[in-house]
Amino acid sequence: MIHSINAYGDSAILVNFEQKINRTIHREVMALYHTMTSVPGIRYMIPAYCSLTIVFDTQETSIDALKESIESWETHVDLKTIRSTNTKSKQHIIPVCYDAEMAPDLEEVSNQTGKTIEEIINAHTTTEFYVYMVGFMPGFAYMGDMPAEYYCNRKSQPRTRVPQGSVGLSGLQTGIYPFDTPGGWQIIGRAPMTLFDTTRVPPALLAMGDSIRFSRVSTSEYMQMLQRDV
Repeated sequence: MIHSINAYGDSAILVNFEQKINRTIHREVMALYHTMTSVPGIRYMIPAYCSLTIVFDTQETSIDALKESIESWETHVDLKTIRSTNTKSKQHIIPVCYDAEMAPDLEEVSNQTGKTIEEIINAHTTTEFYVYMVGFMPGFAYMGDMPAEYYCNRKSQPRTRVPQGSVGLSGLQTGIYPFDTPGGWQIIGRAPMTLFDTTRVPPALLAMGDSIRFSRVSTSEYMQMLQRDV
């Protein structure tokens, strides 16, 4: 449950839960997030793995009033229900090409983990991933969790350009780069998806609480999908 509630400047508070990347803890973050959306005076909130930042209008509410609302929620919430509830908003199947030209770091991940390239691809395509949060850039979803034996470090020297759609690994997380950008995750494939589109409602394809499965495709299939912009 909640470990601390602290002022975060004069117009925000930071609510910390147990400091772990854990789906059960994240469900508690989501539950508080959804509860607080109906509280007057809140400008916006930033949910993360195990914390919730709440930014508020000082003309409409106060730190003390928000603390009272949060403590009331904690007192009356049914934790067992939250922890056992499936909070997935949407399920997505995302095609990924793991061929060498799209996956420049598969060999490095293999060296780090002691797993073969096929074992890495198999683990990535058979794991159901969970979107913990969206950040870093518009549409970038932090997804967990790879099996523990596939833990890998970020690159020691980040790239100055990672192509749009690149699928990366870092620690036990995976993510897809929505745009061409610098980045330091280990690139193991590429997805022919538009992750962020300002003409779409909502513009981000993936959202906190969604579940993701990856489906292996060939380079030719990837190119066909890219042209169709699946």
